[in-house]
Amino acid sequence: MANAMISIDTRLRDCGLRPTRQRIALADLLFAKGDRHLTVEELHEEALAADVPVSLATVYNTLHQFTEAGLIRVLAVEGSRTYFDTNVSDHHHFFVEGRNEVLDIPISNIEIGNLPPAPEGLEIAYVDVVIRLREKKS
Repeated sequence: MANAMISIDTRLRDCGLRPTRQRIALADLLFAKGDRHLTVEELHEEALAADVPVSLATVYNTLHQFTEAGLIRVLAVEGSRTYFDTNVSDHHHFFVEGRNEVLDIPISNIEIGNLPPAPEGLEIAYVDVVIRLREKKS
């Protein structure tokens, strides 16, 4: 556990965030299981189950701090539901409707072309493709 804390501590410091106990605990929960997609509420539930005393507002603020620091990225797949993606590499997503499940699609499986030029003074940061899936009706 100490090595994981040192690694997370260093990771937070390297992107300009002070490694507070709550940030370390939330980062540990967030990154311990590999690439994943979580909502604020899901991470809050995991924190409570792991006896990490943290408010929903703190989880929300921390995830947005992690996003600004480049540790995670935001993925908006539904109007009211935002997912936070621990995989910040270029890739796209399937969204399974009815299950609220997000799955990664490797970038090599999709080709994007004919993008419009960005407006004056702006540049395209990245392109998110979300392909919505649903259960087949028999």
